[in-house]
Amino acid sequence: MGRLPLVLGLCLGATTGFGQALPRLLDHNTLGWMVYSGDHKLSEKWTLHTEYQLRRVKLLGAQQQHLARLGLGRQLTDRVQVSGGYTYFQTHEYGGYPTVTGRPQPEHRLYQDVELSDAVGRLQFSQRLRLEQRWLGQRADEGTGNVQDWEYQHRIRYQLEGSFPLQGPTIDDGEWYLTAFDELFIGFGRNVGNNVFNQNRLSSGVGYQFSDHAKIELNYLNQVTQHPEPDPVSGRPVFEINNGFRLNILYDLDFTGGE
Repeated sequence: MGRLPLVLGLCLGATTGFGQALPRLLDHNTLGWMVYSGDHKLSEKWTLHTEYQLRRVKLLGAQQQHLARLGLGRQLTDRVQVSGGYTYFQTHEYGGYPTVTGRPQPEHRLYQDVELSDAVGRLQFSQRLRLEQRWLGQRADEGTGNVQDWEYQHRIRYQLEGSFPLQGPTIDDGEWYLTAFDELFIGFGRNVGNNVFNQNRLSSGVGYQFSDHAKIELNYLNQVTQHPEPDPVSGRPVFEINNGFRLNILYDLDFTGGE
């Protein structure tokens, strides 16, 4: 998996280079994302993943997106976990060059993950490779009508995430830690068109561990997103440059009866 970031980086470089024919339109938005996630233990090897994200722009002033995810994971070894599941996603009209007009656009996804965890000294980090199959709802009457069709797309995501304890050699209960991640999104398949580079997210911040089952994190988030279609008036490609905060609440349950 060590060569994967290089391969994706080459794809990104080729794609952004191709898009230089016309100058880009930049759409700046201020984000306020609130996330809940939990990995609930079902047995020694199996976990149930639950997740909900409320995404806002203008900090918390307007709706951007909603996400709900349900999945099942299996621990193969101490370092390797595989998982998969279903995601419901909804995008609202926002920004200076909105991709959605009128009613929100629904999206259904299936996903499959492979995650590798490791440590270097006090630094704990993980790499995650995710494949997604996406069905994007297409509304009639310029976005005001019912969903008439579903456009199918593929996407691959690579995330590198790390955490570093601030009060000892490991992250223990009642202690603070640093956290950061970067995630690259690449679209592929016949319906992707020129939107091969989909987006990149870079985030860093601080977390606090109440217990092994409960944490809270507050991060700065930078998101760069390429719109799938150019601006209809000028024909120029549109890139969102979004910055803001991400509040992440992690709470896990143990359904095995263990402590």
